[in-house]
Amino acid sequence: MLGSLAWSRTWPFVRAAAALLTFFAIGAQLERSLGNALANPTPHGSHVPTVIANFLSFFTIQSNLAAAVVLAIGAIWAWTSGRDAAREPRWYATLLACVTTYMIVTGIVYNLLLRGVELPQGVTVPWSNEVLHVVIPVVLALDLLLAPKRRALAWSSVAIVLIYPLAWIGYTVVRGPLIVAPATADPWWYPYPFLDPHGPGGVASVIGYSVAIAVAIAAVATLVVWVGHRREAADDITLGEAASVDAPSAR
Repeated sequence: MLGSLAWSRTWPFVRAAAALLTFFAIGAQLERSLGNALANPTPHGSHVPTVIANFLSFFTIQSNLAAAVVLAIGAIWAWTSGRDAAREPRWYATLLACVTTYMIVTGIVYNLLLRGVELPQGVTVPWSNEVLHVVIPVVLALDLLLAPKRRALAWSSVAIVLIYPLAWIGYTVVRGPLIVAPATADPWWYPYPFLDPHGPGGVASVIGYSVAIAVAIAAVATLVVWVGHRREAADDITLGEAASVDAPSAR
């Protein structure tokens, strides 16, 4: 089924629908956060540029935006130049490996560490929260297992996947002490409590969580690359069997 023409034509619609749902979910949460800011009577709470910058500083928001763009690109490619291609382009496979890893890790971290914790982005929109932390991570996991024309990547691609999360941690650590928290007026702001050095455990706790997240991302990226190798090998076997079946009729 996964290698069939019908499946190749169907899956791009799944990717496009997931991309649209992600954009709507992010928009709904941003609208809620901006509404709260405009209704806030304090200078720090109503500073819209800071509220928007903080919103866009969440790993969840960034990774979901990236995933939506990559899924949309995949759908467009499949409907255009990829219609007759045997494999997805290497550049696209690399982008897909990145966002798949980020979204799977987002789902794991949220559901293990953050579910039930009110994050500092204003009142959470429940359906949007579930879409961004559960639905889209599941869609990317299914895409890894089911999407047609999967290309195997070199194992060195794991290092590429790690670049953005490490840069994001660095950005968060540097920016945090420079921002006044809109909700509390604290002279610092961090998107997640486990990255706040003013919390229990201090800096040592932040370092521990950062290392653990980096290890988790590397492990998931390795799994994603491994699945890509297995998928391409399975497709090659299927294509070989189809060719051997067709060979007698060609003679």
